[in-house]
Amino acid sequence: MNKLEIKSRINELKKQLNHHNYLYYVKNQPEISDYEFDQLMRELQELENKYPEFALPDSPTQRVGSDITNEFESIPHIVPMQSLSNAYSFKELKDFLLRVEKGLGISSLEYVVEQKIDGVSINLLYENGVLVHALTRGDGTVGENITKNAKTIRDIPLSIKYRKRIEIRGEIYLARDEFNKLNEQRQKAGNEPFANPRNAAAGSIKLKYSKDTAKRHLNAIFYGMGFTEENEFSYQYEFLQFLKNQGFPTNQNVKKCSSFDEIKSFCNEWEPKRFDLPFDIDGMVIKVNRFDYQKKLGSTAKSPRWAIAYKFKAEEVITKLNRIEFQVGRTGAITPVAKLTPVRISGSTVSNATLHNEDEIKRLQLKIGDYVKVVKSGEIIPKIIGVVFDKRDGTEKD
Repeated sequence: MNKLEIKSRINELKKQLNHHNYLYYVKNQPEISDYEFDQLMRELQELENKYPEFALPDSPTQRVGSDITNEFESIPHIVPMQSLSNAYSFKELKDFLLRVEKGLGISSLEYVVEQKIDGVSINLLYENGVLVHALTRGDGTVGENITKNAKTIRDIPLSIKYRKRIEIRGEIYLARDEFNKLNEQRQKAGNEPFANPRNAAAGSIKLKYSKDTAKRHLNAIFYGMGFTEENEFSYQYEFLQFLKNQGFPTNQNVKKCSSFDEIKSFCNEWEPKRFDLPFDIDGMVIKVNRFDYQKKLGSTAKSPRWAIAYKFKAEEVITKLNRIEFQVGRTGAITPVAKLTPVRISGSTVSNATLHNEDEIKRLQLKIGDYVKVVKSGEIIPKIIGVVFDKRDGTEKD
């Protein structure tokens, strides 16, 4: 590519990423998976690194995705709330560990590995043991004040024994059972169902009236801190125990690991068991255990250098495409929906899959009667990713 084509590609990537950030954080209606989003982000990062003259401060590579809607009061976080970098393979995870070891000049380190709840981040500020406010991640620097709604969540303590000023960070989520009940209610009322529990949680915590949020039966789990008055905490693993002692729900499936093999084994243990949990997890979070090491490693503009999320692969199944129906949404938009032979995937039975638009049907070369590959992860509704052409027998129809 020449310089003009490179600049054009960078602008196109920025446009796509800003569009998908808006759909994910503000509309809670993602069109693509985290993996597909990260592939676009990585391409942009590589181009900006190679051609720094085209790297501008407003690039998505320099900013945390924002959930700010201007419907709630905005309040700054005392310490910024960054997002985690993702690893989609054990090679990428091992590369992260090597970067950490190189950054610290230490070859033997202890890590804490925790389940990555697929929910909505929240930041709680306590002063003199009393909850002052609850903020969304926002743009990482400023969050939206959702205190009234957050107080309806029983997992969030309104007061704690600890008296010093502290920011406690965690995840709001909707349990699978509650998600299924909510979608049944919405469908009976003629409303569009939520695509997944994360989207439902994101919409529920930002409802106009807290009494409506209370009806959604949200949960929360806590795992970290932002600001503290004194550096009296030394280890992530011990801090999780502190949270538990203060009345915050914490994840019980946590492990201290001292090697790549230990971390890999723990990730492999939970990947097939994730669907047995009452809530969605989409991976495992690996953190350097010592806080002084975390401080030394620091952060990039978007992510800490001392932590990473290892993302599970989306489960893939094969089933038959029986027909395609065209649905009209409330805005009048027409969306093709694939009607499938029911198949079990990611802990639930699915019989529909999104096709987005007619161009997607052409791109996939779909025919009625085809056997198709379907994926479903915590980020997206069921989606056809390809046709099993070897199974075609001539009876398929356009």
